[in-house]
Amino acid sequence: MRTRTSWIAVLVMGAFLVSGCTAALVGGAAMGAGTGTYFYINGELKTDYYYDFGKVWSACEKTVADMRGLDVLPEKEIGKGKITAVIDDEKVHISVTYKARAVTTVSIRVGLIGNKLSSQLIHDKILDNLSKR
Repeated sequence: MRTRTSWIAVLVMGAFLVSGCTAALVGGAAMGAGTGTYFYINGELKTDYYYDFGKVWSACEKTVADMRGLDVLPEKEIGKGKITAVIDDEKVHISVTYKARAVTTVSIRVGLIGNKLSSQLIHDKILDNLSKR
């Protein structure tokens, strides 16, 4: 009976691995911060900034410029935008999305599969640029 229970546990864990439920495997991967909560899911670090879209977009552009981004390609539409650049030989994707009045979501992916530490550094610089305004 004990062996059967062990096999069931292994099968359940295997189902989580196959289904791609990264939140269950990572335990949520959320950490508190001054702007709210950061979520690191599928290589992207996301958070909400409690500023309007225009201010957040400007802060993201200034952050890329301050970090000496190369091959910068901004694409801005109404309520959403993307900035693609190369910073320190890594491709960086920044997505900015209007969520509500004075709430904007920013998602950052560094590299092909994501780099949590580098993404956090960029978020910190965006927050610094927002608080200077």
